[in-house]
Amino acid sequence: MDYQILTSVVTDGVATVTISRPQALNALNTQFFHEMDSMAAELAANPEVRVMVITGEGKAFVAGADIAEMVHKNQDEGSAFSRLGQNTFRSLEKLPFPVIAAINGFALGGGLELAMACDFRIASSKARFGQPEVNLGLIPGYAGTQRLSRLTGLADALLLLLTGEMIGAEEALRIGLVQKVLEPEQLMPEVMRIAKLIAAKGPKAVQKVKKITRMGYGMDFDQGSSLEAIEFGSLFGPGSEGEEGMKAFLEKRQPNW
Repeated sequence: MDYQILTSVVTDGVATVTISRPQALNALNTQFFHEMDSMAAELAANPEVRVMVITGEGKAFVAGADIAEMVHKNQDEGSAFSRLGQNTFRSLEKLPFPVIAAINGFALGGGLELAMACDFRIASSKARFGQPEVNLGLIPGYAGTQRLSRLTGLADALLLLLTGEMIGAEEALRIGLVQKVLEPEQLMPEVMRIAKLIAAKGPKAVQKVKKITRMGYGMDFDQGSSLEAIEFGSLFGPGSEGEEGMKAFLEKRQPNW
């Protein structure tokens, strides 16, 4: 695909995807969703990729959806635009490898929804967060009403959704929306440190951790534990990743994944 909004670089097993539409504060439009779908599929098919990082160019991660594109849509077109974004973000959740949001600036509306679809979020101290759709007489369209409460709890989610106010990075950390806050110059070095740390682990084990944790979150405890036992056992046996990892530990050497 001819990418006009997204760029990607793969280094040491980490694919860094940058949203490059700074003149529009990286606002999400139809082209973005098509490019992200294609990019995600390409990276999933690349055996070198073990972790994906998403960030934005300029002073925004993503400042929202493209209002200029949305303003003339009718009801059916609005619903279709919602489903387009929902499907793209759901595909990110289903990628076999972890996806990290490196939030360098504004993460508003669709931008926050994109960040929430990632497996975890690391933010610059200058980042700002919000779901301001009610200010436009709208609601979030990319599953923001569903993901936000699952991350922060119901009351904190409703406070953001109903007021449309922005919060800073420290408040986002307090309510569990992000996992780390760093000074701007430290953001990408720390994100890459974490990404490369994950990429150096057993690739099948990392994939199974993501799969089981996400699937188990929607199950009762006993169902999730049963799934864990099955997947735990799948990593054992002659020639398995688990055998190599355990042998490397006992032999005091680095594993050969």
